[in-house]
Amino acid sequence: MGLCALVFPWLSQTARERAIRWWSLGLLRLFGVKVELIAHAESTLQRGVVVANHLSWLDIFVINTLQPCRFVAKAEIRSWPLLGYLCSRTHTIFISRSSTRAVRDAFKQLAESIKVGDFVAFFPEGTTAAQGKLLPFHANLFEAAVDAGVPIQPLALRYLDKHGNLHTEIDYTGEVTFSQSLMRILRGPAVSAQLIVLPVITSHNGGRRALAQAARERIAAALDHPSFEEGT
Repeated sequence: MGLCALVFPWLSQTARERAIRWWSLGLLRLFGVKVELIAHAESTLQRGVVVANHLSWLDIFVINTLQPCRFVAKAEIRSWPLLGYLCSRTHTIFISRSSTRAVRDAFKQLAESIKVGDFVAFFPEGTTAAQGKLLPFHANLFEAAVDAGVPIQPLALRYLDKHGNLHTEIDYTGEVTFSQSLMRILRGPAVSAQLIVLPVITSHNGGRRALAQAARERIAAALDHPSFEEGT
């Protein structure tokens, strides 16, 4: 937090990304989370729009260890202690999905960030799903990639325990509060966060719905755990 408040405003873009990686790794280490990066042979991270399935508030920090991004996140994250501050200082775009105007404003900020060459990222499910499930993808924000003519970079996330099973303490759904989730992870066993980098999807020849479906299909195929189920 001190780095964000006192040093971050004076850093170059490269130095900021290095700092974000550093504190993301440090934060995950405090929670007993080790990141395992899995990249397909034909996968090369390209500047554009990053999309991933959404399981936990940890997801942002796991992705930031690979490539710091400007995220679109739900508005309530802004009020979370510590994590909300870190997200706001890294220029997260906070969005209230109940407001049409807020969605339009988020789209505008997203498009502007793409134009200046930022990595931008969002979770198309719009909310967290239980481990082993994948919810439908909302297509609205994919329009930003179409307008800018940049590729979609899909990532698949899952959290495993020491036995290679889906980690039950990670689920952040239903009535589970942020504080409850935080304490469950702190008190629980070690976590392996698998981050799977998938081949990019070009945005030149598809509309937003086709891109959303293509991204969902690639992420679904990567999450091949026996208990994986697609949402309806």
